[in-house]
Amino acid sequence: MPQRIIHRTPQPFMNAAESIKTGLLAVVGIGPGAADLITPRAQLAIEQAEIVAGYRTYLELIAHLVRPEQDVLSSAMMQEIDRCRRALALAEEGKRVALICGGDPGIYAMAGLVYELARETGSTCRIEIIPGIAALNACAAVLGAPLMHDFAAVSLSDLMTPWPLIEKRLHAVAAADFVTVIYNPKSGRRSSQIVRAQEIMLEHRAPETPAGIVTGAGRPHESVRLTTLAKMLDEEIGMQSTVIIGNSATFAFQGKMVTPRGYAAKYGLADAARS
Repeated sequence: MPQRIIHRTPQPFMNAAESIKTGLLAVVGIGPGAADLITPRAQLAIEQAEIVAGYRTYLELIAHLVRPEQDVLSSAMMQEIDRCRRALALAEEGKRVALICGGDPGIYAMAGLVYELARETGSTCRIEIIPGIAALNACAAVLGAPLMHDFAAVSLSDLMTPWPLIEKRLHAVAAADFVTVIYNPKSGRRSSQIVRAQEIMLEHRAPETPAGIVTGAGRPHESVRLTTLAKMLDEEIGMQSTVIIGNSATFAFQGKMVTPRGYAAKYGLADAARS
């Protein structure tokens, strides 16, 4: 019997009569920053919102999507809890709110915090998570194909995670030979963590292991550097940088970083190339 395929048209917002009762908070991922990397669903959520809220830098990236009649709530970095509380409160009042996040809202962003606060306050508003292109996707694309096999992401920010736990995770992923994506590698006040991360990786991987550093992915100031694990600290690394360290099979090819998925071993691609 042929299967019936059902196509779902995204409906991120309810109609006006429904919104009076419960409201809606859309947590919107806008990707790495480039206008052409914002998904159509994210654009629709922003366009249909009555209120657009977010960190001011992210709001600047979507200024072209915001209409004059929409209310805009801008806040500074480190005000995440207040920002999410305010967005939830407005949705509780029956408003259609778009809370803007860089990258994907479910990866080191606001989705989890929104749900935590909703549980804490007993919020009954509808919450919708609008996915976006995460930093690891954008950075992997400009580097080539470094995430073709199993990988792990580790943030070096110890603002909310104790450093001993971060070190433990670094040891685990290094020993397991995961390609490793490092978020928040360094800032003006944190410079030793990336040094320690390199030391831990070097305990398990060869110095010549490819490493990629992407800063400002998808933005006008984008910078891409392909280097090695041993030499990666010679490159400029900052808070807008993402570092990808290859596994034991990762190789450099024509200025790109590639991690084999295993096709050559299974299907004899290497033998075919030699014949």
